[in-house]
Amino acid sequence: MHVLGGDKSRDLVDIGVSAPRYQLYRDGQTIFDGLAAENFFAFTLTGLGDPVQVFGGRLTSNYFDVLGVHPIRGRNFLPEEEEGADVALITENFWQKRLGGDPNVLGRSITLDGVAHTIVGVLPNMPATWFGANPSAEVWTTKPIQLPGFSYERLMRGTSFLRVVGRLKPSVSLKQALAALPSLDQSYITQYPSKIDSSMTTTFRTLPQDVTQNFRAGFATLFAAVSFVLLIACSNVANLLLVRFSGRRREIALRMAIGASRTSVVRLFVFESLLVSAIAGAVGAFVAWRLVPLVPRMASNFLPLEANTATSLSLPVLLFTIALSLLTGLLMGIYPALQGSHADLVDGLKEGGRGSSGSVRQQRFRKILVGAQVALSVTLLAGAALLITSFIRLSQQNIGLPPKIFGRARSHCRWRNIPTLHLANVSSSKP
Repeated sequence: MHVLGGDKSRDLVDIGVSAPRYQLYRDGQTIFDGLAAENFFAFTLTGLGDPVQVFGGRLTSNYFDVLGVHPIRGRNFLPEEEEGADVALITENFWQKRLGGDPNVLGRSITLDGVAHTIVGVLPNMPATWFGANPSAEVWTTKPIQLPGFSYERLMRGTSFLRVVGRLKPSVSLKQALAALPSLDQSYITQYPSKIDSSMTTTFRTLPQDVTQNFRAGFATLFAAVSFVLLIACSNVANLLLVRFSGRRREIALRMAIGASRTSVVRLFVFESLLVSAIAGAVGAFVAWRLVPLVPRMASNFLPLEANTATSLSLPVLLFTIALSLLTGLLMGIYPALQGSHADLVDGLKEGGRGSSGSVRQQRFRKILVGAQVALSVTLLAGAALLITSFIRLSQQNIGLPPKIFGRARSHCRWRNIPTLHLANVSSSKP
């Protein structure tokens, strides 16, 4: 669970939490098994070649314990190390790439911002943002209530700079947790009325919401586009089936003349349609099975994934798509089958078979289908043109610094609240 602050009166949403608010909630709440905080940070690493900037954070000692992340070597931070110890946790990538996979890494010292830190543990690589680590983060230390350029007293006045996460108790539902928020906010206002964040309110965001928050609009647009393509394909298939059944009017009439019922004729052609859709669904599932493992490599530049992330098909999603394929075949086959089964026996037996173009009603329905295809296609083309135009305009904007630097910085910071932004908002509230 991600704990967020906000103030609608100042148009502030989804920002960090101040240190005094976090401490009050940590000590006074009864809905979490644990509450932890992180101060996202960029360190200057020296002593291992040229100075480089590495990303990570300053954490409360229980941070990775709350998240259930266990080191592959060593241990997590201890409570007594939170305020005064110069200790560090590193990722497996940092250990392998910067320390050469040193088997004696525990107890080794690295220099961060000019201060020697002792390595006490090696964490597994964590590509997903909800772990509380940016995909590029490599180092974490203690002393979370520290920020360069700001005194401890100033930070304790209510500056919103902490990313707070918590694990709900098994017996507490999300609804119960949200219901407890107003009392927590009121207790903070009562105890700290002079803090600069006393007017703010708190909210929660669950793990799925936290992961997909920045991508929902894009996913919704993609889903709409795919739905339009599906509708176009459905109308095309229905049109083809209608033409096919119209060309088989003589066969249908002959079947009914020798005793076949309309129900059996409809069942036959619906079964043919379902068979085609089932084969198409199986082929699509096979293609997805082969392509899904390639997604991390293609999307690692703009999604919180590493190129070597192991992925596989989701069984519920696979079953949904197969069911949708069968439902599409059923719906697209019923109307043409019903139209074909209502053929006039005498006229059907007299016709040469495949030269028939169908009844007036069938021709009208085919025209409607063609019109729907054209309308959906124009909508998709218009949307694609607008997206391309927007992208071109955005790429031509002067952002005041080289795009490569901006893109790198954004990839590090886009998924979380940046402390400097919050400080700019609150520093103008009081001198």
